[in-house]
Amino acid sequence: MQLKMNYGFVSVIVAAIAITCISICDFGTVYASKRSPETTADSIKPHQWQTVRMRVTAYCPCPLCCGEYSDGITANGHKIDPGDTFVAADKRYAFGTEMIIAGYNNSQLVKVLDRGGTIIGNRLDVFFNTHQKAVNWGVKDLAVKVYLN
Repeated sequence: MQLKMNYGFVSVIVAAIAITCISICDFGTVYASKRSPETTADSIKPHQWQTVRMRVTAYCPCPLCCGEYSDGITANGHKIDPGDTFVAADKRYAFGTEMIIAGYNNSQLVKVLDRGGTIIGNRLDVFFNTHQKAVNWGVKDLAVKVYLN
C-alpha cells in the first residue's frame, strides 16, 4: 500500500503554525510594557530599543526651574511624590515612553511624564526632588535608550 501525501494540506498546516508563532511573538511585544521597574535594556530584546544621542539637563519642582508650573503636577497630570524619577521630553515622545539614561535612576527605566518649554528635539530634562541635585547633574550629552512601542 502506497501513501499519497497531500502537499496542499501540509502547506496549510505549516502556514497556520507560522501565523500562531507570529501571533505569540506579537502578543509578547504588545505586553512588554508590563515589565518591572528593575528591567534594564540588556534584559530586553535589542531590536526593541533605539539609541538616541541627547542633551540631558535636569530640573526640580521649584519656581526657579518650573516658574508658574511649580505646583507639583507634571504636564500629563502626575502628582510628584518624594523619590519620583521621570523625564520631560519633546512631544515626539508620548507620555509613558520608557527610556534608560546612563547615570540617572541607577540606569533603570524611567518614563516620560512631563514637557518643558525648552525641551525640543533631542533634549531631555531628568527630574530631581531638590534644586541642588538638579544643579549637580549639570548638562550631559548622552546616548539614551528609548523603548519602541
